[in-house]
Amino acid sequence: MSGSGTPSTPLPGDDPTGLQSFAVLLRRMNGEFNRIAHEFAQAHGLHLTDIQALIAILDADPDGVGEPMTPTSLRRQLNLTSGAVTACLDRLEKAGHIRRVRAADDRRVVHLHFAEAARGLTREYFRPLARSTDTARARFTPEELTVIARFLGEMNQELVLLRRDRS
Repeated sequence: MSGSGTPSTPLPGDDPTGLQSFAVLLRRMNGEFNRIAHEFAQAHGLHLTDIQALIAILDADPDGVGEPMTPTSLRRQLNLTSGAVTACLDRLEKAGHIRRVRAADDRRVVHLHFAEAARGLTREYFRPLARSTDTARARFTPEELTVIARFLGEMNQELVLLRRDRS
């Protein structure tokens, strides 16, 4: 994430688009994302699971107008026990990162919302990551970015299917 324009580390093997190269690149990227998430968690007295929960809550309803995450959905997505989800949500609510809101049409249903104060905090912390992402994106044509976005979307879909198959 240096943004210096220096060439990236060479890929293993002879085929830069082969399975082994992709696996190495995806592991490296995942490792860097995990390191950044872990640093954020430590800086704010949270567990790594709390960060995963925050991301899931934000991604479920990124613009605040769709269908928000529920504790049951979160438990399934993170593969946690009900007690672990409750403890996680208690920590996040106490820290001001989320709000629990009962559904108007069924008071038994609880929706999880990313708190506005948390949006500002995370936006500030992850702004360097956004800048690095934008710097990397600028090195590609719109057509290349379309292919990259399609690959990432397909990869995410395959990972969801893999997780479901293992459940």
